Amino acid sequence: MTSAAFTIPLWADLLSIGIGSLQGAMFAAGFRDRRLDLLGVAIIGIATGFGGGILRDVLLSQVPAALQTNWHLIVATGAALLGMLLERIFHRLRHLITVLDALTLGLFGAIGTTKALSLGLPVVPAIFLGAISAVGGSILRDLLLNLPIALMHVSSLYAVAAIAGATSLVGLVALGAPIATAATVCVALTVVIRVLAVLFSWTLPEQRALAWRFTWRRSVREAEQPGSD
Repeated sequence: MTSAAFTIPLWADLLSIGIGSLQGAMFAAGFRDRRLDLLGVAIIGIATGFGGGILRDVLLSQVPAALQTNWHLIVATGAALLGMLLERIFHRLRHLITVLDALTLGLFGAIGTTKALSLGLPVVPAIFLGAISAVGGSILRDLLLNLPIALMHVSSLYAVAAIAGATSLVGLVALGAPIATAATVCVALTVVIRVLAVLFSWTLPEQRALAWRFTWRRSVREAEQPGSD
C-alpha cells in the first residue's frame, strides 16, 4: 500500500512542536530536586517537541525533518524556556494544553503513518511508525530525566490513542479515501480518545490485577480437586 505523504503548513508544524516542547519543559520544571538549569530544560523541551519525528526519520534512514530548517530548533527552545519560566501560569491552563497536546499527538501520528505508507512500508510497520512519531518525544523525555517510561505504566491511553488514530488512517486509505480525509479522521479520533481518557481516567488493565485473577482462579480449581481439604 502506498500513498502520498500527509503534509501540514509550516506554522501548524511549528505550533505542534512548540506545544510538545512546552509540555516537556513544564513536566521537567516540576522536579525541583533535579535542579535543572536553562540548558537542561531546553534540551528536554526539544527532545519532547520533536523527538518522535527524529526517531521516525532515523528508522526510515532519512535526515530528520526537524533539522532541515532553522525554525524548528528555535521554536522548540523558545517554547521550552517559556514553559519553565511560566510554569504556574500554564498549569492553570492545563486542560487547554491537554487538548492541544492531544491534537499534536494526532498530527504527528498522521504525518508518521502517511510518510511510512508513501515509502511503501506495509500496514503494520506504518502504524508502528505513526505511533512512534506521536509518542517518541515523551519516551525521550523520560529517558533524559532518568524516569520510568510513562507509556509502560498505567496511563490515560496515550499510546492507545495514537495507535487507534494510525489504524483508522491506514484502514481509510485501504478503502480508497483521500489522504487528507484519512488524516483528518486520524487526528480527530486520536484527540477524542485521548481527551475522554483524561476526563474519565480510562486506563488499560494493570498487569498485577490480571495476575491476581489468574492466581485466584487457579487456587479455586485446586481447591475443587478431589482430595483437597
